[in-house]
Amino acid sequence: MDEEAMNSLGVEPALKIGTVANRSGLPVKTIRYYDEVGLLTPTVQRSPTGQRLFGESVFKRLAFIKRAQSLGLTLIEIREILNIYDQGQLPCGDVKQRLQEKVRAVTRQITALETLRSELLALLQGWKEPPLLEDKDRRICPNIQIGVAD
Repeated sequence: MDEEAMNSLGVEPALKIGTVANRSGLPVKTIRYYDEVGLLTPTVQRSPTGQRLFGESVFKRLAFIKRAQSLGLTLIEIREILNIYDQGQLPCGDVKQRLQEKVRAVTRQITALETLRSELLALLQGWKEPPLLEDKDRRICPNIQIGVAD
């Protein structure tokens, strides 16, 4: 049965993984991995020879996966969200909660990075050129090991 006949019957055409990779811009290896970890379950079937065959709906899932990853969601989180969707529900409430947690995590990271930046600037402000040579035997770089126990 050709693609046009399949569409007229309401059956999605079976797309090979290479076609999906080309159209989605993702490597074949990534698509295989997504399938193996359960992200593409309802959109993929196996041919009698074991080849993965995808329906058009795989592109909607792949686009969601890409976007969710760009927002910092892990593949495990994405799979949980897709499971909610696959049960016929919109997972927006769950997505919102996860994104709120990502904001809190990013805020903590920013605070830690600001602290590190301050420490680095203070260290550079007190930099001695050349370093104290008497510390050569006890320290590798006295400028960054000042105050560090021997």
